[in-house]
Amino acid sequence: MRVATVLITIGISALAACSTGGLNRSDGVYAPGVAGQSTLDGLEVGHRLMAAGEYELALQAYTRAASQQGLNVDTLSALGSANLRLGRLGQAERLLRRAVEEDPTFPAAWNNLGVVLMERGQVSEAAEVFRRAYATDNGNSDQIRDNLRLALALLDNPAYVATNENETFQLVRRGTSHYILLSAP
Repeated sequence: MRVATVLITIGISALAACSTGGLNRSDGVYAPGVAGQSTLDGLEVGHRLMAAGEYELALQAYTRAASQQGLNVDTLSALGSANLRLGRLGQAERLLRRAVEEDPTFPAAWNNLGVVLMERGQVSEAAEVFRRAYATDNGNSDQIRDNLRLALALLDNPAYVATNENETFQLVRRGTSHYILLSAP
């Protein structure tokens, strides 16, 4: 009896496989895509989250991008910037220093390293880093220029108080051959 049940089951399965309508679909049966695979670039997602003020989520997106692309200058700089926004200055400094070591011609990484140094109270080193950022950018970024100007003012006069609320240090990131200002807190 048990053998007959198995043979009947195999026979029905074989007949079902011969059917052209399989599962009531005229276009056939397709396997689903790879679970968790995203077509969005992790860096772009992270940049959008940073602009929205979602720094922890941005850090997660940048970490995914680093796992896909490796620790290149873009992912190192992005991870460092997210850590800076989260107040993790030590981690941010280490990541941004690695970024500028990997690509010394990357002005956004130099700028963001300068912001970290300013937050840590290292004004003279920050001013030098902003100079490098401004030089590697050939003076094309207003944000880097403003950061340099503010750092030099603080270096010349440690009691300098910004008179304009827009005079805060600004992070920049590299997009497709242009710089985009991230919203300052």
